[in-house]
Amino acid sequence: MQTNNHKIVDYDLVLDEKFGKEGTPERIQAEEAAYSFYSGQILQNARKEAKVTQEELARRTNTTKSYISKIENGVIVPSVGVFYRIINALGLRVEVVKPLY
Repeated sequence: MQTNNHKIVDYDLVLDEKFGKEGTPERIQAEEAAYSFYSGQILQNARKEAKVTQEELARRTNTTKSYISKIENGVIVPSVGVFYRIINALGLRVEVVKPLY
């Protein structure tokens, strides 16, 4: 692992050192937090691109502005139902596809 000048050769080693080996409870918790944050950022970007305020999105999804903010900041993960209501309210869709190998 080389971290000088931000040239990391093996990022898994950095993650292992900071959060524990893959599969450990600490690593799983860190990965879940990262996914929550990333998902929130995707929804926030989609909301802004649609030029919808948090307050308007909350109205459209029968939630609160505070709840939308918490989702966007990765503090909470919405239920599947709320996630789909958000996606629909922003005029988006979810597509599940098989990867090409």
